[in-house]
Amino acid sequence: MHLVTLIPGDGIGPEITKAVTDIFAAAQVPVQWEEQNAGQTTFDQSGELIPVALLKSLEKNKVALKGPITTPVGKGFRSINVTLRQKYDLYQNVRPSKTTPGIHTRYEGIDLVLFRENTEGLYSGLEVFDERLGIADSFNRITVEGSRKICHAAFAYANRHGRKKVTLAHKANIIKMAGTIMINACKEAAAEFPHIVFEDKIIDNMCMQLVSKPEQFDVIVTTNLFGDLLSDLCAGLVGGLGVVAGANIGDNMAIFEAVHGSAPDIAGQGKANPTALLRSAIMMLHYLSEHVIADRIDKALDDTLLHQDQCTGDLGGHATTSEFTQHIIDKL
Repeated sequence: MHLVTLIPGDGIGPEITKAVTDIFAAAQVPVQWEEQNAGQTTFDQSGELIPVALLKSLEKNKVALKGPITTPVGKGFRSINVTLRQKYDLYQNVRPSKTTPGIHTRYEGIDLVLFRENTEGLYSGLEVFDERLGIADSFNRITVEGSRKICHAAFAYANRHGRKKVTLAHKANIIKMAGTIMINACKEAAAEFPHIVFEDKIIDNMCMQLVSKPEQFDVIVTTNLFGDLLSDLCAGLVGGLGVVAGANIGDNMAIFEAVHGSAPDIAGQGKANPTALLRSAIMMLHYLSEHVIADRIDKALDDTLLHQDQCTGDLGGHATTSEFTQHIIDKL
């Protein structure tokens, strides 16, 4: 039995979290949930954005599934996601994007995985504002060690899963020092895995190539900000943020999460699509080496997505969140 911290989040978070736990219960997944929460809802109730009880649960269980949590724009508290990633050195943000039969998009044959460095770069939170001059400085901190870790993780994943190519996205033509650190780190990793093709592309060209011929890519690795942008772009190629999984992985802990927002405008209306969180939970099962049951749930989800009428409104169907969940359970 695996003890897993469950963070429902807010907005549609509790609804899609319930969908996942219902499916897991029906599939008799050997997981015991330890529910904790964070964010504005928790702050309103307890005065803590990230309760000590949640941190203790994470440190004990080492694995978590997290629903979306609202982050105020331009004011208020920093992202809960960023805080947890940095606190526990969850340096790998792993985002698979794969074409799914039944989800209609402009593209076919896409099967790529993006590795985004998760703790450094412009998201380090190193900012200075000079009120007198009206100047804000945000520091793009890139370290040799951090670059080596994320590049090695990307190549090791490619090797483990039979992937053939790793592409680094950078801006070394302009941001020369930081870009060169990443290029050198990838070259070191490539030397360890000589059977895997390594290439690098400047970020603006990378964006153009992704929307013109995305099937050429396999595993992509990049820095924090570029990875944030590219991961959403890749999600758009295969159906949007509502259908892709996400994971934050370190050497000793992993938090799996829905990568979309909390959508408070539809919360409580039974319209939410739990696919992204369910796919993140399936990733979590593979991480826990529960491969057989993960594949079983994945197949039930894919079989349901083939029937548009059984899907939620964002996928062209008319099913409620609970009806969509039940269709998946029926196919287990």
